[in-house]
Amino acid sequence: MPSPFPGMDPYLEGYLWVDVHNALASKIRQLLVPKLRPRYTARLEIYLVEDPAPEAEVGILYPDVEIMQAQRERSTRLGESVMVTTPATLTVPLLNPVEIRIPVIEIRDTANSVLVTFIEILSPVNKREPGLSSYRQKQQRLRQAQVHLVEIDLLRRGTRPFDHPRLQDAYRVSLTRAEASTVDIWAISLWERLPILPIPLRSPDLDTSLDLQQALTEIYDEAGYDLSIDYTQSPPPPMLAAIDQQRLSEFLNPT
Repeated sequence: MPSPFPGMDPYLEGYLWVDVHNALASKIRQLLVPKLRPRYTARLEIYLVEDPAPEAEVGILYPDVEIMQAQRERSTRLGESVMVTTPATLTVPLLNPVEIRIPVIEIRDTANSVLVTFIEILSPVNKREPGLSSYRQKQQRLRQAQVHLVEIDLLRRGTRPFDHPRLQDAYRVSLTRAEASTVDIWAISLWERLPILPIPLRSPDLDTSLDLQQALTEIYDEAGYDLSIDYTQSPPPPMLAAIDQQRLSEFLNPT
């Protein structure tokens, strides 16, 4: 069964996201390779990022590990006296940093294996500190190396690495071409189809293309995400605007 949404499905932004991220990176590689050969190839690379504050994603991306205990006042006997203490409101485990495996797609020329284009699907850890600053440094290194950068942001939560006050979008894709002084941005609403993107190569070769919606639609069907989603519940945070909540209700419950 296909997703009921025309573009990105906000219900994929929660605990399914890790699977979506991996599957989407693999599907993008699969769709690009036939268009790139024989001069280029696409490779999946995995880099490790430590999430030092996993509590930000508890109940969204990570399982809800809170242990709530309704405690009664307890007495501790100290010699002949009794000390009455106030119970804690909540007892929760201390969370250790989580190591995140982030897949990326690297387009390289087949003659010298030189990195030409870097495709990043943003993760929650890229969109909040300290990962946000680290990611911006990575952007700078790629620009200095004259590598084209395609950034796919299908998460509504967090801070975008590049923002603009004129954009009020749910999702976004950006393209920074090597040596360019501008950034091309595709601002995508909750109700729009994901775009067909230009994927730049080395001059004088022309851009190839990536149908991002095709990639998402195919992994949704292949993974059977509809079997894991309860569309009668609200999507993962952040909360939708009132107008989007109303439209979502009408969209999922047509009369």
